[in-house]
Amino acid sequence: MSWGIDNLPYGVFSLPGQEPRVGVRYGDKVLDLTAALHDEVFAAPSLNPFMARGRAAWRDTRALIQEKLTSDLSVVERHLIPLAQVELHMPVEVADYVDFYCSLEHASNVGRMFRPDAEPLMPNWRHLPVGYHGRSGTVVVSGTPVRRPQGQLGAGVFGACRKLDVEAELGFVVGVPTEMGTPAGEFEDHVFGVTLVNDWSARDIQSWEYRPLGPFLAKSFATSVSPWVTPLEALPRIPGRAQDPEPLPYLRRKADWGLDIAVEILLNGEVVARPPYAEMYWTPDQMLAHLTVNGAALRTGDLFASGTISGPERGQRGSFIELTWNGTDPIKLGSGETRTFLEDCDTVTIRATAGDVTLGEVSGTVAQALNVTQGA
Repeated sequence: MSWGIDNLPYGVFSLPGQEPRVGVRYGDKVLDLTAALHDEVFAAPSLNPFMARGRAAWRDTRALIQEKLTSDLSVVERHLIPLAQVELHMPVEVADYVDFYCSLEHASNVGRMFRPDAEPLMPNWRHLPVGYHGRSGTVVVSGTPVRRPQGQLGAGVFGACRKLDVEAELGFVVGVPTEMGTPAGEFEDHVFGVTLVNDWSARDIQSWEYRPLGPFLAKSFATSVSPWVTPLEALPRIPGRAQDPEPLPYLRRKADWGLDIAVEILLNGEVVARPPYAEMYWTPDQMLAHLTVNGAALRTGDLFASGTISGPERGQRGSFIELTWNGTDPIKLGSGETRTFLEDCDTVTIRATAGDVTLGEVSGTVAQALNVTQGA
């Protein structure tokens, strides 16, 4: 995996006894940007102030960092800190969080499971990128334990989730805001970069509560993100997947924003799936266009995610509900154990690469549910 000069993801770090500040990862070290660039915008405990500067600043700063790491390495070397010495924090202060549903294979699989006698896709699915608003307050950085949620499991039934799941996703971080009532402009003028996302899901709570309004408590308890945000400039782009019917004019693609990203899901250190992001039906520029077409305002720090990444093969499914077909076909692990959904103390890690660029990883361990009776 490469953390070289063509990558340079941004994150927030701290040394013992010091305040968090912004750095860039280079190899197994982090470059302290406040000291290396003499710019106090990087002394902030999040990327938000820097991201708000806009696309020209992002481009110029990245070029300056690359120049210093190649021609002036002896000068900035004293500002490179071993990762083993630092603590990593949330890279952005999340303003709003939106989760989309952009994988044709994932949406079709879920449709076949829960509507076996009907068309897998709802009539609107090929016409717009379906999404919902989540909770920014429960977006947490990789490594944060995730407590098993509780809620209603059926009529008069309360208890701990029995079908705890993950969703391997790619998140897009907004830098430049918009005014309310004005749709977003070009995708790359607003979106700073990408981060890996695990949108944890309580499938049994969701199946009881989601009709007719969609996800609520089953999704709002935790969303984990990587500590690293990879700039858009670092990502190799490909044409988006063909779409039929042709989208409405506001959703028609103006540039190639397909991304050839290879994702892996690990359960307790063992790879259980390899979802391909290149298979996604809706591309991120279309997500942003739909998100703002009604005049909803963007804010610096907004996060929108792709929804579960899944491919056509069983080993490419990005959630346990698909991998085990809602628990009817358990996964067999190398240890001899089996899983349908997650058990307490299980650790899930999602990692990804885009060509020679490493997107890092997002990891979380399941903690036992609180001892709460009937929500009292």
